[in-house]
Amino acid sequence: MNYLKVVLIFFLLLLQGFKSVAQPILSFSNDGITKSIGKYVAIFEDSTGKMTLPDVINSQRFKESFSDVPNLGVSPNAFWVRFQIQNNTRNNKLLLELDQPTIDEAILYSIKPDGSITKQAEGEFKKYNERLYNNQNHVFALDIEQGETQTFYLRVKSGEQMVLPMFVGDTKSVFESLMNKDVIYGLFFGIILVMLFYNLFIYFTTKDKGYLYYVLYILALALSQASLSGYAFRFLWPGSTWMAQNSVYLFPSLGGLAAMVFVKEFLQTRILAPKLTKGLNILIGIFVFAIVAVFAGLKMLSFSVMQLNTIVGSLYVLYLSFVVLKKGNKSALFFIVAWTILLLGATVFVLKDFGVFAYNNFTSSILAIGSAIEVVLLSFALADKINILRKEREVAQAQTLKAVEENARIVREQNVVLEAKVTERTQELRASNDELNKTLKDLKEAEMQLVESEKMASLGQLTAGIAHEINNPINFVTSNVKPLKRDVEMVIEMLNQIEGISLSDGTLEDKKQQIEDLKQEYDFDYLKTEIDYLINGINEGSSRTAEIVKGLRIFSRLDEDDLKRADINDGIDSTLVIVNNQLDNRIEIIKQYSELPLVECYPGKLNQVFMNIISNALYAIKARYQEEKGGALTISTSANDRNVLISVRDNGTGMTEETKKKLFEPFFTTKDVGEGTGLGLSIAYNTIVKHNGTITVNSEMGVGTEFIIEIPIIHQNLNIA
Repeated sequence: MNYLKVVLIFFLLLLQGFKSVAQPILSFSNDGITKSIGKYVAIFEDSTGKMTLPDVINSQRFKESFSDVPNLGVSPNAFWVRFQIQNNTRNNKLLLELDQPTIDEAILYSIKPDGSITKQAEGEFKKYNERLYNNQNHVFALDIEQGETQTFYLRVKSGEQMVLPMFVGDTKSVFESLMNKDVIYGLFFGIILVMLFYNLFIYFTTKDKGYLYYVLYILALALSQASLSGYAFRFLWPGSTWMAQNSVYLFPSLGGLAAMVFVKEFLQTRILAPKLTKGLNILIGIFVFAIVAVFAGLKMLSFSVMQLNTIVGSLYVLYLSFVVLKKGNKSALFFIVAWTILLLGATVFVLKDFGVFAYNNFTSSILAIGSAIEVVLLSFALADKINILRKEREVAQAQTLKAVEENARIVREQNVVLEAKVTERTQELRASNDELNKTLKDLKEAEMQLVESEKMASLGQLTAGIAHEINNPINFVTSNVKPLKRDVEMVIEMLNQIEGISLSDGTLEDKKQQIEDLKQEYDFDYLKTEIDYLINGINEGSSRTAEIVKGLRIFSRLDEDDLKRADINDGIDSTLVIVNNQLDNRIEIIKQYSELPLVECYPGKLNQVFMNIISNALYAIKARYQEEKGGALTISTSANDRNVLISVRDNGTGMTEETKKKLFEPFFTTKDVGEGTGLGLSIAYNTIVKHNGTITVNSEMGVGTEFIIEIPIIHQNLNIA
């Protein structure tokens, strides 16, 4: 948890100071060593961020630093660092190392004695392979002739805590120092990787969530250290400047988040300190906010929130671990030791930035060392936790075995008593079973009678509808027969008279005249027209009768038990023929049929479903509109790859939610006594369910009701009673 380095920053910033006095010149004469130049620089803060080098050269606001490692705090502004170096070595080329890999921008201006200016740009805004030297730290070349003095201006800018450890040396000494740091961090990352894979292996072995959370915490910790030390930019994403600039904000927050989650699991706070767990949840939420702020481009806000939350969270977790320890969780002791070591490492790390401790490879790496020790100790703590759980399990198993043996003894003693009671109860159960079988038989007979009564009610409705429908065309035929008979008799009589005229004596002209007179007498033209009209009427009546009979044949298959491929649209039309007498010429039927495939079903049973639903819809429409017009019943069909859908929608009275809940219950009805059995929709529901289908009801009071039936095109081996 490298982000704990900020624990003491806020208490020590007041110690940092600058004085406006004459700036000393660094006379460098030692080959083979590196020298800190923190006390040889003057610093100026550019609050506008727009000042150019000439503006800065002419500025009188530089303040001399009196610290080996200048600490510039957290600021979005740019800083200019001025220093002068006199080269008294045998080398004409020195190096300047800026041991702060997370600086976003670092530009070095060299002013030669002849007034010429050279510029070198480093920072996370450039890809790693564009650097002059292959190292995570920023390294600048200082070309100074022997005995010569040059002035340098370094412009730096960063969104996080900015500390400037700057060292000058020859090429060999600088890179030896960098190599020593690589060795230290190599050991750190080696330990971290060993602990990561070790705990990951334990997780796959035990499936303990604590190990998974710890692995995630180690990973976040490693990425945080790699980002802050520059190794992530060097080895993981050298081509991504976005990751280089944002990883130092992102991964410390992720590390804090992972730490809080691990603490909850490891210390079992939900059980031992449920109220304090709420505080951990708040800290987790704040870390999540800091992570979101990074992606929103609010890096300064994210860093400030992460810093403050880390300080508060570190102290809160330490307090929480003491609370858990008092409640008997021995693993909390390991955690307290590990966490304390990490906090001490963070304290030394921060104090070295304020000059309390010397800045060297050890103090600059103390946070990584503390983190490594913490990781190892927490791994031991997890292993100890497993040992504790194993001992508890062994004790529990011993207690369980003892309890099992005691139970076995009690069972043996009770078996004798139980056998006697079982014999007694068996006799009682046999009697109860006989009584239940009789009751079940009576219930089945009652159910069959109720279903038959519903079928008889449907048959009565069918008979009434057919009688009304077939009566009209039959009456039409019978009413035309009598006048047709009369007209045919007149024609026959007229033909007899014409035959007599044709056989009589007389001229052809006289015979023609007599026939014409006879046709006038019988009004022959009208007679032909009337006969055609009567015959057409009889033909229309007989066709309508045949159509009704065909509809009846399609509908009336209630007792068929064979699976058939049927046209659903034909079944609905046949049902409408049956209920046509209920329309009273006041209810409009709107058909919106789609072309449907043939459906494997029991057509007669589906027709009974359609009739029950349509009859209820017509009843609701009549209840709303009474004797007035305006009622409408809309029937639509459609199909997809697997199912056929039938919608029956009315604009009747609608129903309440309470009625919808009881709609398919047997014997539930909203009709008056004698108008319904309450079984129609119950039977309809069971029929659709046994077809592997669904029936859905949408209704609103005063608006209407819609039944939506969905049945599969291919039937699935179901039995329909």
